[in-house]
Amino acid sequence: LPPGRTPITTRRVTDSESEKVWEFVRKQVGQGRQVYVVYPVIEENEQTELKAAMKMYRELSKQIFPDIRVGLLHGRMETDLKEDAMRLFQQGEIDILVATTVIEVGVDVPNAAVMVIEHAERFGLAQLHQLRGRIGRGAARSYCILMTGGKISEEGERRLDAMVRTNDGFKIAELDLELRGPGEFFGTRQAGLPSFRVANIIRDRELLEVAKREAAAVLAGLDPDISQEEIDRSLKHMRSRWQKTYGLVEVG
Repeated sequence: LPPGRTPITTRRVTDSESEKVWEFVRKQVGQGRQVYVVYPVIEENEQTELKAAMKMYRELSKQIFPDIRVGLLHGRMETDLKEDAMRLFQQGEIDILVATTVIEVGVDVPNAAVMVIEHAERFGLAQLHQLRGRIGRGAARSYCILMTGGKISEEGERRLDAMVRTNDGFKIAELDLELRGPGEFFGTRQAGLPSFRVANIIRDRELLEVAKREAAAVLAGLDPDISQEEIDRSLKHMRSRWQKTYGLVEVG
């Protein structure tokens, strides 16, 4: 962990345990801590059953925590309203901040010691880890609660289990790479496995490093069994096959 950061305890719960979660939140606020409650969407959508930040803000502020100061922050708010909400939270004038992923970067509130993420199964692993990084910045013990609802895919289970198991960003990144794939290193695809016929970029990292060194040696003319004509022919074939991809690199 970075200097000054405290370990974060992460737990998984289901929607059916929400009353216990809100009781825990109330207790933490009573001890002087502040809380983030994160939702995947701003408004409800007829096509999904996801809880939305705006509706849950009304429910939390009026029904569940009417005696606690609850604020709202999401990406569609006017800039000055977003800045006001964040300033009030940083100054301790808001106890519970209901938000979307707009908080995942650039927010530093050392007194925020609890984060509840609803529909946690709908977030990517890197995003969950980034969100969790908003807490644990002070001396108090911090808690990240992953609330889930509905059926969870096998990949979703692996993401959530990883979050509970470790706070190590390197391990999280490695599993995220394994789950999503690295995408195209020179293209536009940001996820998915590259088009290797045999190699697996996760499993065969050491072998791929050896292949890389061997290829560099061949291109440098260090292999006496391979002629310059063969090298030129191979490079011509590669340029033809990857023309569009390398063109994107040059544009970048």
